[in-house]
Amino acid sequence: MRKTLLALMACLFFISFASAAPGAVRCGKLLDIRGGHMLSDQIVVFDDSGAITAVGPAASTKLPAGVSAIDLSAATCLPGLIDVHTHITADPSSNGYEGLGISIPREAVTGVKNARITLHAGFTTIRNVGASGFTDVAVRDGINDGEIEGPRMLVSGPLLGITGGHCDNNLLPFEYHAKGDGVADGPWAVREKVREVIKYGADLIKVCASGGVLSKGDQPGTPQYTFEELQAIAEEAHKLGRKVAAHAHGTQSIKDSIRAGIDSIEHASLIDDEGIALAKQHGTYLDFDIYNDDYILQEGAKAGMLPESIEKEKKLGRLQRENFRRAFEAGAKMAFATDAGVYPHGDNAKQFAKMVEWGMKPIDAIQAATINAAELLGWANKVGAIETGHYADIIAASGDPLTNVRILESVKFVMKGGTVVRNDVAAK
Repeated sequence: MRKTLLALMACLFFISFASAAPGAVRCGKLLDIRGGHMLSDQIVVFDDSGAITAVGPAASTKLPAGVSAIDLSAATCLPGLIDVHTHITADPSSNGYEGLGISIPREAVTGVKNARITLHAGFTTIRNVGASGFTDVAVRDGINDGEIEGPRMLVSGPLLGITGGHCDNNLLPFEYHAKGDGVADGPWAVREKVREVIKYGADLIKVCASGGVLSKGDQPGTPQYTFEELQAIAEEAHKLGRKVAAHAHGTQSIKDSIRAGIDSIEHASLIDDEGIALAKQHGTYLDFDIYNDDYILQEGAKAGMLPESIEKEKKLGRLQRENFRRAFEAGAKMAFATDAGVYPHGDNAKQFAKMVEWGMKPIDAIQAATINAAELLGWANKVGAIETGHYADIIAASGDPLTNVRILESVKFVMKGGTVVRNDVAAK
């Protein structure tokens, strides 16, 4: 027992104080994420801050004194992936009545577990859009302080929603007086709620503009917040330097959110041609989670999702995928967003194949999870590309993702900020 405790303490010490040192990676192939083509035999050099200082052909790129490159000459390197719609402190079993038995401390522990799984799956940056009790703030801070392992995170804390809406707690009867952390009604009340969640650590605001699939007693297409409330939320958040993401399945809620100045539309299931045109006009990102339908219909009942949620998804899933294709073909901005937590964390990359199935080329899907997602996050100069000045967030896989995007479901190497967190290539 004593040896086990000492080993655990040593492991925790390593996690707490692990930091980048000057280094380099040699890639057999490296995806030029902006040009959309492969470069052969490339060297990526980074400094002790974990920032890239040079990228170029191995034959002409000089290594710092005393540095030997990590050999990935048999693999293909890409920028670390980005998922802009996760619920890191939730698991599929958190849905429906099962979720009532999960305490705030337990949710935070779940987030620690899922953060590590997500990072090891190749997602070095995520945006978390909804968590109870500011548990995602705690996980983010633990990662930033080097106490736990996980991706870079932007977090929203509790979701803003109307009384009885998608983001309220509608599972208990009146005598419990249960209410979601982010519930607020009316323009001035929502301004106060924006201020509150920012006070307690939110990097962005998540608002529920329409009904949803996994909630009780509402319909995905039904508007919830009014235009005036959405406009107040967007104005207050932007004034305080935060972006806003709107959960919006419904046609009218999507258009109201865009006109109100909200930065991204999550799900966007029932968007119409006018909504797509508005998104293009305003530069609003559309974040379709089109892998979810498979999981909900195949596994949702076993995971404890409400029967009404399964029925809602049956009516919605294909429409969402058809509208994803229409929005992409129309040239709307799109980022990689999966709703991880509805399905098991670590399976985020399964969405790439769905994006290709429904109209994208592999490079389009990969760009959605790199440079496009980085722009939406406001981190375009930090993540999403293997370029000088960016963090050395690098993943590697066996094969060519431009011909078979599914290889991203089983990455072999993950580096975050110059620190290797997974290297199955070297294990061979």
